[in-house]
Amino acid sequence: MTTEKVFERLRELQDVLTQKITLEKEMEDIPKILSSSEELVYRLKQDYIDKDQEYVAAKKKENEFRNAFFIAESDREKSEKKMDSASTQREIEALNKEIEDAARKEDSNRKELHLMEQKVAELNEVMQLKKEFMDTQMGELTERKKNIEKELAEKRKRLDAVTLDEKRLTDGLDSELIFKFERIIRKKKGRGVVAVKGREHPVCQSCHMILPIQFAAEIRKGVEVLSCPYCSSILFYEEAEDSEEEFFDDGDAGSLADLDDIGDELEEEEEEEVVNIDYES
Repeated sequence: MTTEKVFERLRELQDVLTQKITLEKEMEDIPKILSSSEELVYRLKQDYIDKDQEYVAAKKKENEFRNAFFIAESDREKSEKKMDSASTQREIEALNKEIEDAARKEDSNRKELHLMEQKVAELNEVMQLKKEFMDTQMGELTERKKNIEKELAEKRKRLDAVTLDEKRLTDGLDSELIFKFERIIRKKKGRGVVAVKGREHPVCQSCHMILPIQFAAEIRKGVEVLSCPYCSSILFYEEAEDSEEEFFDDGDAGSLADLDDIGDELEEEEEEEVVNIDYES
């Protein structure tokens, strides 16, 4: 396969990989949106359960005050009836004390019962509002799940189609080149094939680093696919503007020895990144 053909493939592959990466990111983010909705529904349920427990406790307290009120009322009425048959001063005084004590308990329990009835009514109203809101959120969550399943199915279809395009374009290309190229696309957000511009100071248009003239001359020849030693982008030569003079003087260029150390460092970095990727996976 000619270098020109490889570049054509890479440019087309660049778009395909960008679509693939975008779809994968969207499919990864969709469950996160659903997760936040599920978390909201879970909190609403827990809040409703807590409020229900508070309601049950208040209702129990209300019944206790009601029973205490009825007992105190009954004791007072019994003592008042006994007063009709009391014959001695001592009996009258004792009954008066019983009536007063029962009346105090009756009044106290009546007040507490009234307050507790208000609290129970308020809690019941709050619970109804919470239940309505919770039911609404649960309904929306159910509907959202359906829509998400549909959306995911559509994206899977698109991803399958993009994957087929990727396989078609990578067929016959060097696997190591493809591996590095996809990493570049992910890092550079869709920009993997970039131009080299400049005369005496040829510059990579991705990282804007100045390249050795002889190296830039090799890129201009287009005999092989070369990568930027600084950012790893795939490089091609772009003709200068009409106002610019083409200048690639082999005599001034020297050799590519200056790039050897950089190349070694990049290989080490790539090996470390591969190890880290595997470890994270």
